[in-house]
Amino acid sequence: MLSYWEKSSFLHYDVIIIGSGVVGLSTAISLKEKQPTLSIAILERGILPTGASTKNAGFACIGSLTEILDDLKSMPQTEVLELVQLRKSGLARLHKRLGDEQMSYRSNGSHELIFEKDIASLHQLDNINEMLFPMLNENAFALANDKIESFGFQGISALIENRLEGEIDSGKTMRALMDKALSLGIQLLTGCFVETFEEENNCVAVFVKHGVLNEVIRFHAKQLVVCTNAFAKQFFPEENIRPGRGQILITKPIDNLKLKGVFHFDEGYYYFREINGRVLFGGGRNIDFNEEETTEFEFNEVILDNLVEKLHAIILPQTPFEIDYAWTGIMAFGDSKFPIIKQVSEHVHAGVRMGGMGVAIGSEVGEVLASKIVAGL
Repeated sequence: MLSYWEKSSFLHYDVIIIGSGVVGLSTAISLKEKQPTLSIAILERGILPTGASTKNAGFACIGSLTEILDDLKSMPQTEVLELVQLRKSGLARLHKRLGDEQMSYRSNGSHELIFEKDIASLHQLDNINEMLFPMLNENAFALANDKIESFGFQGISALIENRLEGEIDSGKTMRALMDKALSLGIQLLTGCFVETFEEENNCVAVFVKHGVLNEVIRFHAKQLVVCTNAFAKQFFPEENIRPGRGQILITKPIDNLKLKGVFHFDEGYYYFREINGRVLFGGGRNIDFNEEETTEFEFNEVILDNLVEKLHAIILPQTPFEIDYAWTGIMAFGDSKFPIIKQVSEHVHAGVRMGGMGVAIGSEVGEVLASKIVAGL
C-alpha cells in the first residue's frame, strides 16, 4: 500500500534501468554525465546485485593466448580484434571513472598455465603479439618459464606472462560505482523484482512485486533499459542468451603464499588469484556445460571437487590448505561472444549477455547504451 508521497515522488522517471550490476550502474552514470538533468532509477531484484558483478574473481583481463587462439578458430580476425578492443576500452573507462584506489587495482600482470596438450599454442605467440601490437603498442605475451618453480606449480609445460592485465577488488569496485551513482542523484532501489513491463503511448510501465503482501507497484519511465545479463531471457525469450553458472571457492589464509597476480588456464575456463593471503579459484564450467546452463544459485559438487583436486595437484602441490567457503555467480553467453546492445522497441533498450567479461566490457557497454538513449530522448 503506497502513500500519496510515495506515488508522487518515487514512481516516475526519465529512465529506469533494471539491474544494478556493472552494466546497469555504468549506463546510469554515463547517462548522467551526458544529461545531468535526467531523472534515473535503477531497480535491483536483490539486496545486492544478483548475477555476477559482486561474485566474480576480479580479473581485469583482455584475453589469454589460448582464448584468443580459440576465438580465431570460429571468428574472423577483425572480430577478435574488435572484442579485445572492447575489453581494453571498457577497462580504461572503468579505471578513469574510479581510479586505482577505489578499485584496489593492482597491475601485477597475469600468467597462463600451459599444459602439454596446449604446447602448440606457443608457436603462435609471436604471431598473436604481432596481430595485437597496433592496438596495444607493445607485445602482450612472453614466455615466463623461469617463474614456474618460484610459484610452485606442478604438471605444467610452460608459463606465459601478460604484463598488460591486472586485478581489482570486485566488492570495492561495485561499492564505488554505487557511491558514484548516488552522488549523481541516481535512485537505487533494491528488493524490486520486475515481473514485466508494457509500453504505453510515450512511456513504459514497469511492474514490480513488492513487500510481504506481494503488492504490484507500477513505475513509469520515458525509456527503459534492461541490464540483467542472463536473467534478461525473462523479458526477451527470443534472444540468443544462455546462462552460465560459475563456481568459485576460496581458501583460508595460507602462510608464505608464493602466488602474486592473476592466473588462468584452459582457454580461461579456470582462473585463480591471490587475495589477502588466500587463493581464490573458480571455473570448470567446461566439464559440465549442460548442468551449468542455469540461473539457479546452487553448487555443482562435481566441479567443486575438480577445483579442489587441481588445487592439490597443480596450484598448491606442496602447500597445506583448507577451503574456507564457496559461492556461485550467473554469467550469460550466446552463439556470439559479443554482448547484445540494442534498442528493442521505441522505448526499450537492452545491454545483456556479457560473455563472462562484465568487469572488462561493462563500462563501455554502458557508455554505448547511454549514447543510444540520449540520442532518442
